[in-house]
Amino acid sequence: MFDVLFQSTTIPAMEQVVNFTEARHNVLAGNIANVDTPGYQARDLSVEDFETRLKQALDARRGEVRSSGDPDYASGTNLAEVSQNPKSILHHDQSKVGMEFQVTEMVKNQLQHNMALSIMSSQFRLLQAVISERV
Repeated sequence: MFDVLFQSTTIPAMEQVVNFTEARHNVLAGNIANVDTPGYQARDLSVEDFETRLKQALDARRGEVRSSGDPDYASGTNLAEVSQNPKSILHHDQSKVGMEFQVTEMVKNQLQHNMALSIMSSQFRLLQAVISERV
């Protein structure tokens, strides 16, 4: 019962966003650490690719009518596949190795991470209220 309730929230999708932003933060931090390394090419994870995979998984989840008796319902298989796909590393040209660009991207990434955590926290509070029947 709780699996069905949990999967009907945005928590699984936000979990994927948090995982992606954490991985991207590590890549961006590596770029900043190597900003003065001669010949270093900045790397990044493709935000567009991640957003496309996440949207496809969410659309597939919305399009499928599942019941609590379906064994794949609780596992959130479509969303689980988003993080299993290989993370694509983009190599930028030399002009994007600069500290300003990397810090700006890191700040944008941190804002997205914080937003996903806030939504997850809100969803957990709502679930707690529903479970304790205080709605």
